[in-house]
Amino acid sequence: MRTIALTLVLLSSIIAGCQKQPDSVAAEPKQDTATIKQFDEADTKIGKFLDQLDNPNTSLEVRKQILCVDYPNVYIQQYAPALLKLSPNDYTPDKLDHDLAIALDYYKDKFNIRCEK
Repeated sequence: MRTIALTLVLLSSIIAGCQKQPDSVAAEPKQDTATIKQFDEADTKIGKFLDQLDNPNTSLEVRKQILCVDYPNVYIQQYAPALLKLSPNDYTPDKLDHDLAIALDYYKDKFNIRCEK
């Protein structure tokens, strides 16, 4: 009886050990280095834009250039696409568009800037 029990335990251990384990790498989206680099560069540029906007010595002309041209271009062309590739489950294009609008509206209101279209 002891031999049968020991054999069953040993067999079940072998079967459980031989089953294919879930591949955690396959579950996560691939993050290629080019996308990570693109995101990091865009994030750095946006950080510099925000520093300039918050700097009291920045002229109104420079603030307008950042808010109306530079920041939206970097965000839309570089930052958002990279972020969507790196975290597709956390962000959507609509959410990122909304976040951009909130940030731009805040600074435009703060400095009373109107962008021509």
